[in-house]
Amino acid sequence: MVYREVGIEELDFNLFACFCRRQNVTKCWRKIDGKWEIKDIAFVDDWTQQDYVELIAYLRNTITTGGLVVGAFAEGGLKGFVSVESELFGSRKQYLDLSSIHVSEDMRGMGIGKVLFEKAKMFAKEQGASKLYISAHSAVESQAFYRTMGCVEAKEYNAMHVEKEPCDCQLECDLNS
Repeated sequence: MVYREVGIEELDFNLFACFCRRQNVTKCWRKIDGKWEIKDIAFVDDWTQQDYVELIAYLRNTITTGGLVVGAFAEGGLKGFVSVESELFGSRKQYLDLSSIHVSEDMRGMGIGKVLFEKAKMFAKEQGASKLYISAHSAVESQAFYRTMGCVEAKEYNAMHVEKEPCDCQLECDLNS
């Protein structure tokens, strides 16, 4: 596996030719009356052509504004990626936003996400953040990954993320631990 920054000129549909977002979700975390519970919520999460159009534009903006996009490549094909935005936020400007982290369905469970997450942490720390902020998919598998990476419920919720994805779990990762 080769891990490297993705250049803005690479961000097009061809980059995602070997990437499969598909996730079969059966259970999700939900906060009900202030307590986290696992609920039976089944659906297939996959990206449409329009989702890729929006993702490409979003990742281009991330790079243009000084953020980070790192890809994991196997045999020349993209098999995972992470993006971190460049603008500090929070009451003490302690957070940088881990805006995306995805591993292709055929490569999950091989440690790619862990390496990408560590690269995101390194970048955020270099930019002066003390924490990564993650508005994370609530699927039990996704949440298990984030917990393994040391994430906990965010002490400060980002209103923009909550409004955009009300079912996401708002997490943070302390970069000093």
